Amino acid sequence: MKEYDYLVVGAGLFGAVFACEMTKKGKKCLVIDKRKHLGGNVYCKEIEGIQVHQYGPHIFHTNDKGIWDYVNQFADFNHFIYSPIANYKGKLYNLPFNMNTFYQLWGVTTPEEAQQIIEKQIKESGITSPKNLEEQALSLAGCDVYEKLIKGYTEKQWGRPATELPSFIIKRLPLRYTFDNNYFNDRYQGIPIGGYNVIIENMLKNIETKTGVDYLENKNYYDNIANTVVYTGKIDEYFGYCFGELEYRSLRFETEVLEMENFQGCAGMNYTDAETPYTRIVEHKHFEFGKQKHTVITKEYSQNWDREKEAYYPVNNSVNQELYTKYKEKSSALKNVIFGGRLAEYRYYDMHQVIAAALEVVKQEFKEK
Repeated sequence: MKEYDYLVVGAGLFGAVFACEMTKKGKKCLVIDKRKHLGGNVYCKEIEGIQVHQYGPHIFHTNDKGIWDYVNQFADFNHFIYSPIANYKGKLYNLPFNMNTFYQLWGVTTPEEAQQIIEKQIKESGITSPKNLEEQALSLAGCDVYEKLIKGYTEKQWGRPATELPSFIIKRLPLRYTFDNNYFNDRYQGIPIGGYNVIIENMLKNIETKTGVDYLENKNYYDNIANTVVYTGKIDEYFGYCFGELEYRSLRFETEVLEMENFQGCAGMNYTDAETPYTRIVEHKHFEFGKQKHTVITKEYSQNWDREKEAYYPVNNSVNQELYTKYKEKSSALKNVIFGGRLAEYRYYDMHQVIAAALEVVKQEFKEK
């Protein structure tokens, strides 16, 4: 008989939710992580009394009351609403694209005026069948919104010209003809008071965890101590890149403490021109309405991934999807390994989605056993 029912590889949200629920059902879990801390990409580090989102800002938002109630059992949430600002060559615009943005662009004060300008620009583009992201954005929002607020930011994010990016990256562009700066449309939104570590620690409260552990380096040992492995790392790495590497985007963060109370007056400022090397600056204290004497900011740079860097999100195109399908088929043949989460499923998940996915896997496990 093996020591554990489940070995969970990765202590991010998927792994923590799975281990938490299985432990409630009487299963014995061990959670391990390559990093020296728990929490995966939602990990926060306290600096100057401020919860710093170490791997980029995470705003919890969902329309699913069940998921909202689920996370609220692990932490109290504040009423933070994400309202980022776009900085294009020193000029500021509200996001998402709404009447404030259109006033800043053209001085218009009514929805009808804004609509007329956008429709005129779309018509002038003459694009009816967009072949790439640039054409898609021009056909949905016109040239001013595209040139000032989409082009530079998107090209930095993906590391290639918009003319070389597939049109499906932008399925639709929400143009709001109201004065509403709330980035998300979801009914429930907020940040856990005290940071996301509170949620992860409460999920894993009575569960054995080990950090600074590389599962793949000691795979034989770890496979033999549990009946089932739950793997949340990169699926191609699990199989030794046998079909080749999937493509990912990586991020680099530069964090600094500033001896001032307030640097930019908002949590997130996107730099939408091509010349500024970073995609955004995050000022972390604003997530929790902080009043600390100093502030902490992070400049976020998008970069190409290689095996020495952290993978953050998949590059979702037909070539990578075809390759992922091969890995997915190979993974389906393994009886005692569950692949879950953003990297193991090679898909972009928001936090509420990854929690729902983990809960669904728990449900499936109990159906089968």
